[in-house]
Amino acid sequence: MSNAASGLPTGRGLLYLIVAGAAWGTAGAAASLVYRASDMGPVALSFWRCAAGLVLLLAFCLPRPRPAIALGTVREPLGRKALRAGATGIGLAVFQTAYFAAVDETGLAVATVVTLGAGPVLIALGARLTMGERLGRGGVAAVAGALVGLAVLVLGNGGTSVRPWGVLLAVVSAAGYCVMTLLTRWWGRDGGVDASGTTAWTFAVASLCLLPLGLAEGLVPATAQPTLILGLLAYIAAIPTALAYALYFAGAAVVRSATVSVIMLLEPVSAAVLAVVLLGERLTAATAVGTLLMLGSVAGLAVAEARGAGAVVEEAVRV
Repeated sequence: MSNAASGLPTGRGLLYLIVAGAAWGTAGAAASLVYRASDMGPVALSFWRCAAGLVLLLAFCLPRPRPAIALGTVREPLGRKALRAGATGIGLAVFQTAYFAAVDETGLAVATVVTLGAGPVLIALGARLTMGERLGRGGVAAVAGALVGLAVLVLGNGGTSVRPWGVLLAVVSAAGYCVMTLLTRWWGRDGGVDASGTTAWTFAVASLCLLPLGLAEGLVPATAQPTLILGLLAYIAAIPTALAYALYFAGAAVVRSATVSVIMLLEPVSAAVLAVVLLGERLTAATAVGTLLMLGSVAGLAVAEARGAGAVVEEAVRV
């Protein structure tokens, strides 16, 4: 079950996305701890995440032999490569910064579930309009189940304070994520896309976009716990950034956009667990039910994706 364009098996792409989604869920909790221990703002935090993540990618992910290019393979034009890096870099900057701002404004739980709740709807609509992708009955049921789970998480938590400005920032973050996902899938369909190169250039563009805004906000925070802040920033750069985004861009190039959007709902699951264990939030029945609904939807959609890829291979063999 391999994507003919990139050579990455679909099953492995699904695994990459699952790991990335779980890792992403830890970024919001780490950001909450940064806000508690310092006066760092969301733009500065997003800049350090992108810049430090870029350094780690260049140091550990890129220095490896490139596979030989098969005869007849068309190299990606330089202009398209620059356009792809610029568009996805801007999408990444909007996605991350708006999300961190939403966490600061309305809290980890609300910011995460609104961002990841709006994301699948925007992506499904965009994929239908731009690439003609259809969900099918199983996909529709999985997306519906995931959105119901998110609704249960939000509406069932009566003690959560929902601030309109924070919700709006979360929707903006979802829009940035939607653009980034659709573009990654669109340019990955015809091959010639280097996933590690895509990730590095995307983070470089995002860092350049955020640098002037971060300087205006203040890149060096005032804190009584500098060691803690440095440790948290190092973690954010390494795990939910360099590792998670490298896996995300590789997986998103071979998996349908709607499937990507639902698998990434693992992020609010991770965030909900950390909110209870690390931030001391109370585990409610709504949190448990919503988490189970989302996990069931992710598993169902992953199975449907794998079966669909297998059916395509079988049909090709018959022909």
